[in-house]
Amino acid sequence: MAEAADFQGTSPSPARRWLRRTGALLAGAPLLAGLCQLPVSPSAYAAERSAAAEVSGSRTVDVSLDSLSPRVPSDGDTLTVSGRIVNKGKQTITGAHVGLRVGPTMNGRSAIDNVAAANPYAGTNVGGKYVAEFSKLAPGIPQTFSISVPVDKLPLGSDGVYQFGVTLTGRTPAAAYDQILGIERTFLPWQPEAADTKTRTTYLWPLISTSHMTAETGSNEQQTPVFENDSLAAEIAPGGRLQQLLALGKSLDVTWVLDPDLLASVDAMTRSYRVQVNGSSETTTAGTHQAVAKQWLAELENTVENEEVVALPFADPDLASLAHNGKTATGTLSHLKDATTVAATTVESILHVVPSTDYAWPANGAIDPSIVKVATSAGADTVISRSDSLKETGSLPYTPSAARPIGGGTTAVVADARLSTAFQGDMTVASNSTLAVQRFLAQSLMFALQVPDKQRSVVVAPQRMPTASQAQAMAQALTELQNGNWSQSADLSAATKAKPDAGATTRVPSASSYPKSLRKQELPQTAFEQIERTQGNLDSFQVILADKSRVVTPFGRAMDRSMSTSWRGRTTDATLYRDGVEAYLTRLTESVGLIKKSEAKLSGRSATIPVTVQNNLVQGVDRLVLRLTSTQPSRLSIGDGAYDEQPVAVSGGHSQSVKFTTNAHANGRAGVVAQLYTEDGQKYGPAVSFDVKVTEITATVMLVIAGGVLLLVLAGFRMYTQRKRAAREATRESANVHGDDEDDETPEASEAESGEPEPEKGAREPEHPSDPSPDTAPEITDPSGTGERVDR
Repeated sequence: MAEAADFQGTSPSPARRWLRRTGALLAGAPLLAGLCQLPVSPSAYAAERSAAAEVSGSRTVDVSLDSLSPRVPSDGDTLTVSGRIVNKGKQTITGAHVGLRVGPTMNGRSAIDNVAAANPYAGTNVGGKYVAEFSKLAPGIPQTFSISVPVDKLPLGSDGVYQFGVTLTGRTPAAAYDQILGIERTFLPWQPEAADTKTRTTYLWPLISTSHMTAETGSNEQQTPVFENDSLAAEIAPGGRLQQLLALGKSLDVTWVLDPDLLASVDAMTRSYRVQVNGSSETTTAGTHQAVAKQWLAELENTVENEEVVALPFADPDLASLAHNGKTATGTLSHLKDATTVAATTVESILHVVPSTDYAWPANGAIDPSIVKVATSAGADTVISRSDSLKETGSLPYTPSAARPIGGGTTAVVADARLSTAFQGDMTVASNSTLAVQRFLAQSLMFALQVPDKQRSVVVAPQRMPTASQAQAMAQALTELQNGNWSQSADLSAATKAKPDAGATTRVPSASSYPKSLRKQELPQTAFEQIERTQGNLDSFQVILADKSRVVTPFGRAMDRSMSTSWRGRTTDATLYRDGVEAYLTRLTESVGLIKKSEAKLSGRSATIPVTVQNNLVQGVDRLVLRLTSTQPSRLSIGDGAYDEQPVAVSGGHSQSVKFTTNAHANGRAGVVAQLYTEDGQKYGPAVSFDVKVTEITATVMLVIAGGVLLLVLAGFRMYTQRKRAAREATRESANVHGDDEDDETPEASEAESGEPEPEKGAREPEHPSDPSPDTAPEITDPSGTGERVDR
């Protein structure tokens, strides 16, 4: 980027330096001749050696600058510098002292980068009593120092960014004269008076985490959520990363950028929840951090009550991965639209504020035409990019304002790369944090000094998930900036609406310019194919459910999480999460299905075959159709043809037996296939196949049946004749009583007349004709098998 030239602190030309040195040499020649006759004093020798040391120098001693206060000094202040020194050499250093140096002002933003990288020795030694002395420095033993100096003792002139260094000067046995053995360089922003025109600075403060909730929920009415682990509780607990971000952001003027998934997860923790044990879905334990979750959410709600809140799509989908690898999977963009819609309702229902969903934030602000297209397809009209992606072509001599129209009614808010990446290192080390804060402030002031009479807007979009130490360094820098004299806070919406600079780059970089390092971290195409496969299974499953929301909502959010930007650099974790979602859905769909059948035996021409549908879900299922098909309709037909269908509805935790009428046409085995279908004709679950052994009615069976009928007829005739004979005997006995001896008959005569023998004493009486016949199947001549019975 082209920047305004700043010529403060430049040195004379080489020709002028040569003339000055020649004149000084000629003028001092007589004096030099006299001095040559005198012995050289130790102090003069040391000064000479020290001057030489300033040119050559060494890195024998490690100098750490741990604190600098105030970070942005003003008139009347006393600057206190503290740090640590460690002798990295093998020899003891004697006569050591730590001093301060102030160099010239920086000529531009690139100059700050160069000085930070090179760490040169240039600068004026403050000297005097403003040093910290050490008689000796033994190897490997750290020593601390602290130096306080009034600001008016520093060689600070006009407003600008000054080089500021801390040096360690001492002697070694190999070189018994003063030399610089270590140095640390930083920057000192200097603007004691308030600027007439201040930079409008927008700082995004992200509350984003990784995915924690699974797709699993309890079978109770509340659908108790299940978490992969309890790491989110550690983040929101006192001292945790998210707790620190919230506590630090409360006192800052920032734009809050929230992932609704984080809010939904913490909100779920305020009630009953379960946690997987060792990452296994088979075993869970009760979550116990409800109080911490309630406290964090309540504090966040109070903090953002009157602040600008930007809601990212639910679970912060990886827009670049979607653009580069997800477009070939049908329905992928619909997930992004759904995630955007859910975002607003989630934030509003939990925090009771209306967020803005107009912004899309690709990873690291890197964009290309396909990323912009995907980002805006879900309704966002502003893309948060970064200046190392949307680079300036050099037509402007200063850094332009953040807002840029990039065509199609879309605005790119270009965050400043130098300021946005200032705190990505290890900020747990005090010296790293101090240097990062000073460099951030230096870049901010230099931004303002490029064109001090022109007000511009600058946006800072830091890393998505800063650590607690990074957040602390960010807060220190932002506090100093908001209390400084050259910047004023502004919301993201104000930066978006600011008038763009004429001549600023508006051309979106090509796909080939997208960083390879970022492309390697993207979700692969197979990931989106798996997500769509899971979505297809979910679509087939939900149509049979009595209460779809119990499944659609948790799985919809789980698939949003499967596309999260937080999976970058975590390929294995991302795969395990997607596999877990898909496997759990498979277990649910398999909870509704057909019970396997063994071979069935069919005797006779017709019978009914039962097929059982089992539902192990807690809710009922309906809108299912069970089809039973004969693979050999010429031998066995079902209903009036090759197959028959019946609707199925099964209550939760129950099974339902469905009976089909069959007709046999020939002996032998016939294959039968049972298959569930949804009402729209889609197969549901695996089919169940079994055989039906058919035995037709034969001539032998007919003879047996006829013989049985004949026996029944004869038995009936016998009973009739016996009753008739008994009646006649009763008549004769009555006649004997009245003296009718002539009509008496002997039992033998009676038996001879009837032709029927008298039943023997104790013989079984015949069955009554009206008794029901036994409910048994006709005799089957084949040996009995192991097949199921069928109803006739």
